[in-house]
Formats: sequence, C-alpha cells, structure tokens
Amino acid sequence: MRTKEFLSLLQDNPDKSLLFEYKDGHFVDANYHITEVKNITIDAVDCGANTDFWKETIVQLWESPMEKDKREYMTTNKALDILKKVDRMKPMEREVEIKFEYSNPTFHTSQLFVNAYRIESNKLVMQLGVEQTDCKAKDTCGVPVEEVGKKEVCCSPGGGCC
Repeated sequence: MRTKEFLSLLQDNPDKSLLFEYKDGHFVDANYHITEVKNITIDAVDCGANTDFWKETIVQLWESPMEKDKREYMTTNKALDILKKVDRMKPMEREVEIKFEYSNPTFHTSQLFVNAYRIESNKLVMQLGVEQTDCKAKDTCGVPVEEVGKKEVCCSPGGGCC
C-alpha cells in the first residue's frame, strides 16, 4: 500500500477505531501509540552487484506499558491528525510503500507490509504481514526459482555471486 492510499483510507473512514492485525488473529493492543514516522531512503547493492534505490514510509507502533488496561483504540481521525502534523514538519512521500514497525514480548521487531484491510461497522482493520527475504539476483547467481527458500541460496559458498 502506498502512503497516499493509507492517508486516503483514514480520511474516508472518519471516527472509526484503527486496529492493526500483525498476524492472523493477533492485534496490536489498544494502548498503542504512533511513536515515530520515518521517511526512509534505501540505496542498495544486491548480491549480484546490481544497484537499487527506493523510498519508504515507516510508521512505528508502540504499546504503552502505562496504559495496559486501555480498551478504546486510536481513531482514524487521531492517526490522521498525527500524520498531518508529521507531514508539516517532514513531508511524507505519497507514492512510496508504507510499512508499520512493531514488536511485543512474543513477536520480534518487524517492518510489516499492508497485505489488506477491512472495514467493519466502527473499525478500520489494517491486516499486516511479513515479507520473506529474497535473492534479487537469481539470474546472475544461477539460483533456479524453485530453489529459493532452500538452504543453498545465492550467497552460499560456491553460489557464484558473492
């Protein structure tokens, strides 16, 4: 999902509770805060010596230990107000992917993609997911597509690209 799509979704669904499902059936607790919004620039070289460049928006979600008993979720209006304030200070790129950074004691810190969303009567539920790492230089490294995910990956000894 692009940043502009998320902002439009918030604006088009006023006064709804904003929930984040970080894995199937597991939700960020109602005591979450948006603690940071990052404008990220990635300038990378993959294992096949190919360069790449892109930008992302990362929104960090944090559960406050001081509000463990909180039951009402942040509203779409409040989230939009926070993001508008951020945008005035550090303009967000609208055409880039938006991800949500989150962890809790039983879920490792991850930058989660928006897989889907659903609108319920009084809720906007963002369905997040983890994307697996991948070798972007399969052709250069000689890694057949069906081999991806096995122990022998392009940067293994004798893999031909590192």
